[in-house]
Amino acid sequence: MARGTNVILAGVGGQGAVLASKLLARAAMGRGLPVKTAETIGMAQRGGSVFSHVRLGEGAASPLVGRGRADAIVAFEPAEAVRQLPFLRQGGMVVTSDVPVVPVSAATGGPAYDLPAIMSYLRDRVGEKSLVIVDAAAAEAELGTARVLNVVLLGAAARAGALGPVTVDDLEAAVRATVSPRFLDLDLRALSIGDSPQFT
Repeated sequence: MARGTNVILAGVGGQGAVLASKLLARAAMGRGLPVKTAETIGMAQRGGSVFSHVRLGEGAASPLVGRGRADAIVAFEPAEAVRQLPFLRQGGMVVTSDVPVVPVSAATGGPAYDLPAIMSYLRDRVGEKSLVIVDAAAAEAELGTARVLNVVLLGAAARAGALGPVTVDDLEAAVRATVSPRFLDLDLRALSIGDSPQFT
């Protein structure tokens, strides 16, 4: 992994993109990898875009991933996956939830949120082999909450090889070291669901 691995995690406020980036960084550090991170939080309290750049391994002078340099985009919301596509390198992977967070503007007379068109666009731009779609509704039903879908997506990304050398076991160690004991079992279940082919 001389070149390192560049990952962008993207969602909207309240989906846990920042926590996911911290878990990924901790998992990588647990493997002895150098890590650089940068977070951008928009109007998160209003469902605005939230994204983090995580650079794993040697050779990263800046914490920011340049356009066309991301090896993977992990998106907790489909439109946010599209928003980050300019950063994806040729042949890079996208791991995304299939459940939208419809913006307030779409519900109040603004442009409609067209989920089928968004998913079709992702398939066309990324290609079926490089696109992992997580059945977020099924995962939520299994878990009884949407609160840990960020961890589900991380598990799916690791299973797909989108996180470079970081494995599900590395993520589990990071979850155990980071998450409050009160929520630990739930987060570990979420990681296991992400690692299951049943939900992708």
